[in-house]
Amino acid sequence: MLTVDFDRLGLRPGERVLDMGCGAGRHAFEMYRLGADVVAFDQDADELANVRELFGAMRDNGEVPAGAEADVKEGDALALPFADEEFDRIVAAEVLEHIPADIQALHELVRVLRPGGTIALSVPRWLPEAVCWQLSDDYHSAPGGHIRIYTDKELVTKAQNAGLVWEGTEYAHGLHSPYWWLKCAVGLEKDDHPLVKSYHRLLVWDITKRPALTRWAEKVLNPVLGKSVVLYFRKPDAR
Repeated sequence: MLTVDFDRLGLRPGERVLDMGCGAGRHAFEMYRLGADVVAFDQDADELANVRELFGAMRDNGEVPAGAEADVKEGDALALPFADEEFDRIVAAEVLEHIPADIQALHELVRVLRPGGTIALSVPRWLPEAVCWQLSDDYHSAPGGHIRIYTDKELVTKAQNAGLVWEGTEYAHGLHSPYWWLKCAVGLEKDDHPLVKSYHRLLVWDITKRPALTRWAEKVLNPVLGKSVVLYFRKPDAR
């Protein structure tokens, strides 16, 4: 399930790209398939071990173009272990809402992005997230969980102050907001609740089969109820 539009990001084969806070690796895997030189970065060593293993499986199964490369790197988003201007493209999907010093993290991302490079930042959208917070204290109080709710304007302003130029906004995963509201309402731990199980089956069907009905429904719902907001930025060219 991808959140970022790589065409809009401007990703091209051979470019060096960073997936900051890669988690299970969904965006890193797709960028690898598209022929990029990918670094999957996270602070969770167990997640990174799984990502590395899947990178290897993709390569062995011939799922990536010749010349594409992929690696993992463990570290701190507030002190990225990379050189200045090292990356052509950066994805930071559903990460900043977890980081207390988000402004420092943004400055680090700008530092390692080359002039003229692009970055996609995605976070939970304000309205769907606010509903989740109202329905469940556990949703946002768990260790390592969400510590803030962004408005689009707030994140755009923070990114602009860090030196980026805003190029556009999209919303994604409109079918997922009601699912999370339902989970928050019945209890996050109650995955066996009949309504939660039924809705989860719907989402799995949507992700794996991509039927026309749910593609149309999500297209209609995204502008109103999209669970994620995706903001695209460019680092100005050097003068």
